[in-house]
Amino acid sequence: MRCVIARFPFELTKAGVIASMKGIKPEPAVGDVVVIGRRQYPVKQVGEAVTRQDRRDFSAGEVVRAMTKLGFTCTTVTAGEQAGPAAGPTETADAAGTADTAGTPDTTGAAGAADATGTVFSDPQWSE
Repeated sequence: MRCVIARFPFELTKAGVIASMKGIKPEPAVGDVVVIGRRQYPVKQVGEAVTRQDRRDFSAGEVVRAMTKLGFTCTTVTAGEQAGPAAGPTETADAAGTADTAGTPDTTGAAGAADATGTVFSDPQWSE
């Protein structure tokens, strides 16, 4: 498929893009991403690898438009959706993704949630 990125014409194919990105580790991304295989690549990283141009020479929209026409899935990742840091040795993550400190006594009891001083609140809005 012929597309124009940064005022230069390119003949891109889906197989050619996949081959260009093979062996390239995805950078952390917040914003527009292209899903290639099982990985999410920032659109600027894909554009740079495919066109061999500097990232400042083209916009993310140009790459998103070209990748969408080729049949790739393009999405937007927010900071909250980005993978967070791994749980430390004193923390465990539950299925909901919230961290719980291991070894800390449970001061919430049946009455409600407790603050840092151990004060228990019975108001339902304070309980989890």
